[in-house]
Amino acid sequence: MSEKQRDEQEQEWDGPSKSARKRAAKAVEETAVQLVDLPEADWIKLPAPEELRQEIALARQTRSHGARKRQIKHLAGVLRRREDDLESIQAFLDGLHQKQFQEKKDFHFLEELRDRICDPERSQQALNEAAASLPGVDPKGLARLAKSVHASKDRKAFREIFRRLKSAWEEKG
Repeated sequence: MSEKQRDEQEQEWDGPSKSARKRAAKAVEETAVQLVDLPEADWIKLPAPEELRQEIALARQTRSHGARKRQIKHLAGVLRRREDDLESIQAFLDGLHQKQFQEKKDFHFLEELRDRICDPERSQQALNEAAASLPGVDPKGLARLAKSVHASKDRKAFREIFRRLKSAWEEKG
């Protein structure tokens, strides 16, 4: 193929390939599924125009498996035609995912701290860390509960340590 023919072919470019268009359509469909599966508390906060909210509500109310799939595909088509709304919705969903990720990370941190407090060898260091990082926590109360766990494997005290750590974490903000 000559250089002239290659230049002509490059000028005739019709946009994204068929595979790229399919990937984009699949991504929009996944966004539609996320919208349909949103918890009620997040659904209320969704930044979408009323017409789009009605389409999403219809898909959320559909119970039959096949009908639900059809409704989600229809919703994805509506979203593809409303790119500006799709962008704001995607930003909202990304923010939700980030928030959920942070909450999960915080939860794991508190679990790990509780486990160290309940370990007799690392307890004192973990109690000092808890007192330093969580100003609302009662270190003496945690130490008393930790001793109960050390002495008798008290599951109730084990859970109470986590509750206190979590409440101090939430107060911290």
